[in-house]
Amino acid sequence: MSISVKTLLAAAVIGFALMPGLAKAESLAQLEKQGYKVSKLTKNKAGSQGWVASNGDKRFFCRMNVSIAVVSKKELVSITTAGRLVKLDRATFEATLGGPDPSLPLWSDLQAGRVKAPHVKGCTPLR
Repeated sequence: MSISVKTLLAAAVIGFALMPGLAKAESLAQLEKQGYKVSKLTKNKAGSQGWVASNGDKRFFCRMNVSIAVVSKKELVSITTAGRLVKLDRATFEATLGGPDPSLPLWSDLQAGRVKAPHVKGCTPLR
């Protein structure tokens, strides 16, 4: 029993067209341009770390896209997918890399909600 590519493609198009209310993901930069304010670092119901962007009536949860952040001159923190923090020695980490990594965010900035686009996976509406 073989199914043609055209039949499969048509079925997929119809299926996606009939799917009710797909959640529209937004970027943090777009939301900030629209006047959304970013909260401090928090967790959603599933336990993912991120920030809530809100403008009063609409709210979006923006998932964190950071695995390592700078805590101090001597310490880094690795953030696991479960949200746990693992302390790292910065000198050892930078020696392994061959030098400092300027793209690493400050942990204090992440906690305070001062995030940049590369640190966010995407924002989905909260209900």
